[in-house]
Amino acid sequence: MPSAYVRQVLLAAISSIMVGAWPALAQDEAPVVAAASDLQFAVEEIATAFEADTGMRVRLSMGSTGNFSRQIREGAPFEIFMAADEQFVADLHADGFTRNEGDLYGIGRVVIMVPHGSTLTPDSDMDHLADMLGEGGLTRFAIANPEHAPYGMRAREALITRGLWDDVQPFLVLGENVSQAAQFALSGNAEGGIIAYSLALAPQVAPQGSYAMIPEDWHEPLRQRMVLLHNAGPVAEAFYAYLMEPTARGIMERYGFVLPQE
Repeated sequence: MPSAYVRQVLLAAISSIMVGAWPALAQDEAPVVAAASDLQFAVEEIATAFEADTGMRVRLSMGSTGNFSRQIREGAPFEIFMAADEQFVADLHADGFTRNEGDLYGIGRVVIMVPHGSTLTPDSDMDHLADMLGEGGLTRFAIANPEHAPYGMRAREALITRGLWDDVQPFLVLGENVSQAAQFALSGNAEGGIIAYSLALAPQVAPQGSYAMIPEDWHEPLRQRMVLLHNAGPVAEAFYAYLMEPTARGIMERYGFVLPQE
């Protein structure tokens, strides 16, 4: 059952919609949520639950946080931005692109994951990766592009901490975002990669390989923040409120996110 606050937001959304006409929102009228690709499976579940609970619908656009930030600055018609690194939200807010500073919705983690049958064994300290690099046994290793994808940035930081960055660079396959990096890592054409914990836990991904958590102090924290953009309408506002409710928070927790305190 939605809280009193969310019920209030939902009633306001319905009232606003009814000022015009009441036909169900057309496909092109549903607000677009720009969501970091580590959220791919979690936010799809949340959007489905939101529609079931409220009758309202959002459209999801998944990609890298850095690319979305650039697109927002160029006028992309997103109404909610769910970033994998809160600094992108802070920068957008400082430059006047968001309503406010937004809300922290979770803290992510990275893992080293390998497909079944890989010659690479995943371990938290990446010792076997170091051994394979030393023996010349590595051919391809996937991460998200660290130039614009926060999970790629954290992968690079972890590899630097472990002292492997210089050695692994010739073998890197860069995904446009962490979801694509996971596809590369598990394709069978790579020994593995560093991906989001949330993706490694997804039922669509977990059966494809095995993983080990990378120590969280090997990289800057993945503090993930969401924010409403200036053009956000009542449905976007309702979905934003829903993201902070127990149903959505339970889904996020199931996908491995550390949740902010109430």
